[in-house]
Amino acid sequence: MSIVPAEVVSDRTLSEGTGARGAEARAAAPLAPRARLLPALGAVYRAQLSRARVARIPLLFVATFQSVGIMVLMRGVVDGGDEARAVVAGSSVLVVAFVALNLLAQYFGQLRASGGLDHYATLPVPPAAVVLGAAGAYASFTVPGTVVTAVAGSVLFSLPLTHLWVLVAVIPLAGAALAGLGAALGLLAPRQELATLLGQLGMSAALLLGVLPEARMPEPIAYARDLLPSTYGVEALAETFGARPDWASVALDLTVCAAVGLVSLAAATWAYRRAAVR
Repeated sequence: MSIVPAEVVSDRTLSEGTGARGAEARAAAPLAPRARLLPALGAVYRAQLSRARVARIPLLFVATFQSVGIMVLMRGVVDGGDEARAVVAGSSVLVVAFVALNLLAQYFGQLRASGGLDHYATLPVPPAAVVLGAAGAYASFTVPGTVVTAVAGSVLFSLPLTHLWVLVAVIPLAGAALAGLGAALGLLAPRQELATLLGQLGMSAALLLGVLPEARMPEPIAYARDLLPSTYGVEALAETFGARPDWASVALDLTVCAAVGLVSLAAATWAYRRAAVR
């Protein structure tokens, strides 16, 4: 029979005891549960809104000034009627496109290039909360500029202000659709510079296809206009400037805009998961 040294027995007993205590400690201290969607969404929204309020005010002024300037230029070309309604509605939604599409594409492109997505990936936050929180904050940030542009355009083209309350639906729905598209472009772009370029191209498309009256567009361009997410928000707002708005048509346009927004936000969430694991 072999004799085991006392030191070996002591070390073995200590290691077994330590392992048992470690297993008990691990069993007694489980990992924190994953954050629920709505609380996480609220936290991300507040953080992004605070950041945007500090850093994006000058850009919001530029977006509003740009849209008002476009309406002043178009005033010399468009006299009134359906074309005036299209110009005012398109210029108002252009503010949303500038912030929610262009700036959000740049933000997520920069976040991916700088490794900021790794920070979010380590947090127990659902990917949908990150995308929806950022998109909601950027869309909310466009409210003052959109309202100012709509009021200024209505006065400039002598359009009624009675139904501007429809902006309560147009801004979040068009903002969700454009923000989801902007986030997806920023997350899928392989380089930050390309994300910036895609954001600028998206805003240019919103300018050319949303502000210019549809009746003056070539037919192929008019078909391309139907593919732009903000088109349906523009159509809904333009309809309310009429003497007798067709509210069924307004509701249909807003419903389509909401559906497009859900699709674009789902695509942005998928793009976030794809970028976060790389």
